[in-house]
Amino acid sequence: MGHQLSFKPGEVVSIDGVRLTSPARTWLDLAPMLDLNDLVAAGDSIVVSHGDDFPVPRKPLATVADLRHMVGHHPGMRGVKTARLALDLLRVGADSAPESLMRLALVQAGLPEPTLNIVLRNGLGHPVVWPDAAYPEYRIALQYDGVHHSDPDQYRRDIKRQGLTEGLGWREIRVQKSDLEGDRPFVVEKVRAVLSGSSARTAWERTGS
Repeated sequence: MGHQLSFKPGEVVSIDGVRLTSPARTWLDLAPMLDLNDLVAAGDSIVVSHGDDFPVPRKPLATVADLRHMVGHHPGMRGVKTARLALDLLRVGADSAPESLMRLALVQAGLPEPTLNIVLRNGLGHPVVWPDAAYPEYRIALQYDGVHHSDPDQYRRDIKRQGLTEGLGWREIRVQKSDLEGDRPFVVEKVRAVLSGSSARTAWERTGS
């Protein structure tokens, strides 16, 4: 069964002669079909951007403000309640849905929210490592290793990345797909254990004990 939709000005764009809904409108149209976490992941993929100090700088397809504006203009649409909840959970900097789901799992478990778009620099100030997420206060980097990370060349790059991270005085937590699965994702325990140790060490360093 088809559905008839109405569009406001600017919600349909033309790319190479093909008429498409704008990224912001497409995201809102997904709201009745996705659960909250998946809608956040979809939104993160639209608003993601990286600066010139990243290997591949990126500009967003739309901003969080654009998505908020879209939701505000369609108060009666199906799924708009989920979209409103998702707006407050969107963050700029996640390159993939698993990275978004990793962040959400940690936050929903009551752990501190990791920061995105962090750049680790060497002694000369040159960018050398780009964690998927990080806790800068504790010098902890989170890296999601997807299926392609089993490739031998990628594996060697991952080992080099970990060595660079640790050489800068940071600890790297590597997260796999299985760590995000289930009602109690194991990534929560992974991160909680490292944060607990880092918190105790940081308190010790501050007091000089």
